[in-house]
Amino acid sequence: MNTQHLLLRLVLTVALAVGAMVSEAGVRLSPLFSDGMVLQRDRTIRVTGYAAPGEKINISIANRKGNAVAGPDGRWTVEMRPMKAGGPYAMRVNELTLKDVMVGDVFLCSGQSNMELTVARVMDKYADMVEGYENTRVRYLKVPYSYEFGAPSENMKPEPWKAMTADNVKGFSALCYFFGRILQEKTSVPVGIVNASWGGTPVEAWISEEGLADFPEYVNLKSVYEDTDMAAQTARAERRLQQAWSGRLYEADPGVNGDMPWYDESLDDSSWETVDMFDREWATRRGRPANGTHWFRQDVELPSSWAGKEAVLRLGCMVDADSVYVNGRFVGTTSYQYPPRVYNIPAGLLHEGTNRITVRLFSYGGRPSFVREKPYKLVCGDSEISLGTKWRYRVGAQMPPSPSSTTFQNIPVGLYNGMIYPLRNYTFKGVAWYQGESNVGRWGEYAELLGIMMKDWRRTFASDLPFYVIELADFLAPDDPGRAAWAELRKQQAAAVKADGNATLIKNSDTGEWNDIHPLDKKTPAERLVKAVTDNSQTHKLKN
Repeated sequence: MNTQHLLLRLVLTVALAVGAMVSEAGVRLSPLFSDGMVLQRDRTIRVTGYAAPGEKINISIANRKGNAVAGPDGRWTVEMRPMKAGGPYAMRVNELTLKDVMVGDVFLCSGQSNMELTVARVMDKYADMVEGYENTRVRYLKVPYSYEFGAPSENMKPEPWKAMTADNVKGFSALCYFFGRILQEKTSVPVGIVNASWGGTPVEAWISEEGLADFPEYVNLKSVYEDTDMAAQTARAERRLQQAWSGRLYEADPGVNGDMPWYDESLDDSSWETVDMFDREWATRRGRPANGTHWFRQDVELPSSWAGKEAVLRLGCMVDADSVYVNGRFVGTTSYQYPPRVYNIPAGLLHEGTNRITVRLFSYGGRPSFVREKPYKLVCGDSEISLGTKWRYRVGAQMPPSPSSTTFQNIPVGLYNGMIYPLRNYTFKGVAWYQGESNVGRWGEYAELLGIMMKDWRRTFASDLPFYVIELADFLAPDDPGRAAWAELRKQQAAAVKADGNATLIKNSDTGEWNDIHPLDKKTPAERLVKAVTDNSQTHKLKN
């Protein structure tokens, strides 16, 4: 009986294994090749994927056909003759059909937060331009976050191509949005944009191990994190420490643990001191940054015409995070310093007369602050009331700096392996690169690193791939000594472009805002980028 039972289990195991193999059989495409994609015009069409070893692959699109046989490892590549701009087409790959395929100009956009910053974040400046506009001949794909410190990833995680429609556009990169839109309108050619960017990341994270051969300190740093178990343990330990710090912050804050929460509308705050929100005194303690929580309350007198209506509370930007209450009710929170604070106040909350705003500000490691020259006001329809700079103030939890955590995405090589190498089989017309903020403190090596990266990516994609390097926008107050390093980084960008021979510097320093590392003007650099791309295309035609 035991023998029969073992035989039965063996048969079932084999059957399940065969079933799994059958279910995994068939053609699979590399993730970039999917519905809605844009293929590069006037270049050999190259499609890659996986199938059972030895399986025949047949592809057709419009009047182009190609075939291949999957190799021993299941990989296959089909190449077809170039096509002119056009579409939409259907692409047949054996039993699969890809729909809504366009042929046009495809660009790889990469860098850090100013390349990643979304349309939603610039609507204050561009709402009239964005709302009501659609252009389905522009397609956008955001490469999912990924870092790898061992071997480069073969593929990215699947992510759909998205057309420039009202439903999608607010999630587009703002710079990519204007670039794609303006370029398509100017050339009448479909435009595809693949955005592989990650806020806060340095240039060395986007370079391969081979490319960093002359920077052994970066290669060795990357090697430390190849031990995935160690990296995972580090991440878990740091999360536990952060959770413990956050838990203690909550326990130590009398504003949420006293007899009455300090955001309660009826709280008597007459004993609180009055401070200027832009004063530095409340933000320090014994000469050190005052980390923990800080509570601010301000009364605003509203007319009867505002009573019961929806409104918007604008609270500029704060360092680092905040939770905000109006008349005792929570209306919004932001977890880090950069996003503008724009909180919707629901109908029925505001009333005639005195209305009370409470801000619980969190400081994690630096000096807490409200950012100057940002909007601090209440808006209701066409009317607005500016908030004063004087607030009633009381300190909450007094904490040491928040524990630091490892930013794995900033480790050298990781993003090249996880987000660039997986794109190697796609054809691009050019690369737009907007990065450098995270390298300002080490500006002296930037020109060399950027030059290495451009050569590195050409080994990955195509030897003649042009780069368009977007200059860092101006930042910091005129009297801030840190401005000098930003100016030096811009010189490094220019030097790398000059030395490269197939790169163009896109002027952008004049679009900056001294008090915002993420300036709203993403249209001006996009317009200049379009001009550089079209000028380069025209020069290329004349040479040929």
